[in-house]
Amino acid sequence: MSFSTDNRQKFEDLEFHLNNRDALRRQANGGNSVLFSYPPDEENEYIAKVQELYKDKAVFIDISKLFVDFIDSDGWEDFKDYYKDYKNTPHVVFKSEDPEPDLFKLIISAIEQASADDKIPVLIRTGVLYGTGIENVNIMEHPSIMNLSHSLVFFYPSKIEAGNLLFLNFKSASKYRCTLIK
Repeated sequence: MSFSTDNRQKFEDLEFHLNNRDALRRQANGGNSVLFSYPPDEENEYIAKVQELYKDKAVFIDISKLFVDFIDSDGWEDFKDYYKDYKNTPHVVFKSEDPEPDLFKLIISAIEQASADDKIPVLIRTGVLYGTGIENVNIMEHPSIMNLSHSLVFFYPSKIEAGNLLFLNFKSASKYRCTLIK
């Protein structure tokens, strides 16, 4: 895979921000996250490159696998019935206030485990969050994320158009509690 100068610069910027957490926190309005933006149709190339560069320093948390694990925990039929009951309010299914495990809690737990293992938590395949009611800012502002020993890195399929960050190239997204690499 051959990356252009712009793409190399993105990975250099990522390294800089991960090694300069005080500057990252100032730029991220007190946050502890890096939002690494890239075109959705280039996701496989970007993920392969970050896995090559950070194979010994990071834990790659595949949100799509956590999504499947979440559904499998109750079984497809039970999930399907539950989702039908709350299809107009998906956040109740995927990010609820009750103590039962949900997708949001699985994500936070995986990030906390990466930090406990002294690794950089890198979220990949984040496009699966579309439609769940879980926004990047929900994860970034979680108290345990704000206090991680390593900054959280979101691999974020998006584009910036007229100054707006567009998740999956069409849904407006927050970049408030993070440093944006574009």
